[in-house]
Amino acid sequence: MMPEDGRLVDKTHKLSDRENIALRPKVLDDMVGQDRVRENLRIIIDAAKSRNEPLDHVLFYGPPGLGKTSLAYVIANEAKANIRITAGPSIERAGDLAAILTHLKKGDILFIDEVHRLGKAIEEILYPAMEDFVLDIVIGKGPAAKTVRLNLPRFTVIGATTRLALLAGPLRDRFGARFRLDFYDQEAMESIILRATQLLGVEIVPEGTSEIAKRSRGTPRVGLRLLRRVRDFAEVRADGIITAEVTHDALKLMEIDDLGLDEIDRRILRTIIEKFGGGPVGLDTIAAATSEDSSTIMDVYEPYLIQLGFIDRTPRGRICTVHAYNHLNIDYQEDNDNSGQKRLL
Repeated sequence: MMPEDGRLVDKTHKLSDRENIALRPKVLDDMVGQDRVRENLRIIIDAAKSRNEPLDHVLFYGPPGLGKTSLAYVIANEAKANIRITAGPSIERAGDLAAILTHLKKGDILFIDEVHRLGKAIEEILYPAMEDFVLDIVIGKGPAAKTVRLNLPRFTVIGATTRLALLAGPLRDRFGARFRLDFYDQEAMESIILRATQLLGVEIVPEGTSEIAKRSRGTPRVGLRLLRRVRDFAEVRADGIITAEVTHDALKLMEIDDLGLDEIDRRILRTIIEKFGGGPVGLDTIAAATSEDSSTIMDVYEPYLIQLGFIDRTPRGRICTVHAYNHLNIDYQEDNDNSGQKRLL
């Protein structure tokens, strides 16, 4: 199922449940890339096993689509623990969180996606639960109200967020292990694509693997989605084998260029260059000019454009670099107002 806007590289849209589960790594040895994170997790898990204790609370942060949810499942499998999945926006009332916490058993893992979107009242309940493993419940109202404290079994919270800055300091400090997930390099992406083709039973040549990996924006979720679309193209327009030529034709039809940029990425860059002289321009202004949500631009599109060196964030706003001009085949020249920005000729 495609996103409503048809954007194939929208990292907020996940794979179908069946294929997502099939392609998700089961243990740390199945993971590709994120070597530093994997090694640290292995130490944390092995140490907890040797002490026969639940894991310390873990926080993953970074751009969407890099494997935060997959790592939560891997940790649960490695620790042989049950995992309960929820999301920050889903926990609307204190009673919702209380119901979840009281059903946990010793050693269980509670995975909270978008943990930065927990309400303040919910966070206040989560603090003592994570630190002291107790749940404070207020019974009654007004002068007759009283607090009942319930003991909770020792459990582990795994949080995931794309917006670390929006996470309340007290909540962030209660995670004993915090890891940033970075974009994957070409070699790692090729390994991920190759593993997926084997699991899906897809025939692919090395050049096809390399071509898909190159356009995956360093993001496994994007790479796996592109693989599925190229697979469909190969089955309908070719002989079912994914070659470099088939991959190139399929991604050209999807308007995804050699760096993995799609029409919306290019629209953002052209908006900054053609409408605002290359910047600086504020995020909300870019959002209004492109009819995109500002949070979506900041969380989904911007990280990769910054990674490529196409956009810079400055105190005055976003600017496009010379690399963006070159990629779009737009001439540029130095501005004369001492801002040091490029301007469209």
